[in-house]
Amino acid sequence: MDESIENIIFDLGGVILNIDYQLTENAFKSLGLKDFDSMYTQAAQSGLFDIYEKGDCSTPYFINALLDFLPPNTSANKVVAAWNAMILDFPIQSLEMLQKLKSNYRIFLLSNTNDIHLQAVNRSLNKVSKEKNLDPFFEKTYYSFEMGMRKPDAEIFTKVCLDNDLDLIKTLFIDDTERHILGAKSVGLNTHFLT
Repeated sequence: MDESIENIIFDLGGVILNIDYQLTENAFKSLGLKDFDSMYTQAAQSGLFDIYEKGDCSTPYFINALLDFLPPNTSANKVVAAWNAMILDFPIQSLEMLQKLKSNYRIFLLSNTNDIHLQAVNRSLNKVSKEKNLDPFFEKTYYSFEMGMRKPDAEIFTKVCLDNDLDLIKTLFIDDTERHILGAKSVGLNTHFLT
């Protein structure tokens, strides 16, 4: 790593936490939604997933909107389970790496996520750590649904940097989504695209 780097901003899913979007697609298909991938695209175009990740709609609203696409006998609990199917595990070595990095760098978490997924993330963490949430691993954690903004919009990167007085030239952002990397670059952050 470049010796000038003093701060690291990490994405969560696909970087620190193992995730598999296909599992959520499969889970919704098993509930009777055979074309979840196109429904997901439609919903994204109508803003459902974006507004939920920005905290602009409640969890009950989000669940009920998804229930509209499913057979009438589908329960809210089954929708939550299908939505959370993508959340897998925390590799121990990732958590150990964060602890080591924290002694030499200021480290932060910046995740596009929502209330349902954050609860599942914390349950996954509890299986391998005594910590109740990710806060102790970072100087500060940022979640899109609590901030009212999301990646790749420039404003979310600017907010994190301004809040913590981070020098852009000395800050590295790590993410596994190319458009998020481009958003971070647009404000002047150093980036690493984790493939």
